[in-house]
Amino acid sequence: MTVLVPAEWAPHRAMWLGFPSHAEVWAEDLDLAQAQVAALARALAGPGKERVRLMTGSPEGEIAARRLLEGVAGVEIVPGVFGDIWLRDTGPIFAKGPNGDEARAFRFNGWGGKYEMEGDDTVAGQIATAAATPLVQQEIIMEGGSLDHDGEGTILTTGQCLLNPNRNPGWTREAAEAELAASLGARKVLWLGDGLANDHTDGHVDNLARFVAPGVVVCPVAWGRGDVNVYAYDACARDLAAMTDAQGRALKVVRIPSPGWIESHEGGAAPASHMNFIIANGAVIMPTYDGDPRAAELAMQALATVFPGREIIGLPSDAILTGGGSFHCITQQEPA
Repeated sequence: MTVLVPAEWAPHRAMWLGFPSHAEVWAEDLDLAQAQVAALARALAGPGKERVRLMTGSPEGEIAARRLLEGVAGVEIVPGVFGDIWLRDTGPIFAKGPNGDEARAFRFNGWGGKYEMEGDDTVAGQIATAAATPLVQQEIIMEGGSLDHDGEGTILTTGQCLLNPNRNPGWTREAAEAELAASLGARKVLWLGDGLANDHTDGHVDNLARFVAPGVVVCPVAWGRGDVNVYAYDACARDLAAMTDAQGRALKVVRIPSPGWIESHEGGAAPASHMNFIIANGAVIMPTYDGDPRAAELAMQALATVFPGREIIGLPSDAILTGGGSFHCITQQEPA
């Protein structure tokens, strides 16, 4: 049996979620970021039909999480140690391996050395232990948000991130494809170009394009004036339309409105994306931002067409975005 990473829409045993736990990291955004993550936990445990395993990273974070989520059924608080909440990148990728369930861990270097924080390189092991799943350590440097899976051996990624020399110097497409085949069972890798502007991850694909069903991919279309990613979005859609998956199917491409221009707290455009949604057992939860509400409404309507069996929920993520990411970035599904 080869390795297989189930699609995100496959049933989950649990959903891991990181909780903002360090005042020195989040500063004035801490309280609102904690409130937004708590709202996400409630949605995941409620209409999302998930067992939420909320990982805290400090005693103070644990106290805040218990205060905000006291009595919420389906939410389990798991005290841990991490630099910050981006479990999609620091945690393991759960897979079906030759000997059953496995937690496949990759080396983490703070997104190419930008943000190396104490404890982040231990998160995969902590989650694997708590999940009672064998940890299989890989030697390459990679983050979970740089990949998207269709559950049938097709992996979607961006060359901007995966081939960036600040991860694995000297990597070619051929070398990367060989590693993905060996470590995650990739039968075909679909390469996109650049991700969002000002994304410190160097263009993670989960902000740009996502599988939503076998042979079906969603990606953004620019919204309003001043959307700095218009060319990246259009190039992504053109590239996807010319691709086939591991089964030989031509991809169906569904375009969803972007949030448009969202001002970064540091100035300039923030890497805000409706693509950073989570596919839960009973719902799809999409981040919204302090922009044009019509864009979010239309994005949710578009997602409803590709997820007819799931409730579509939009929740604010502005404070979480100040840390650099959104809902998909702070979660990791544990397949059933």
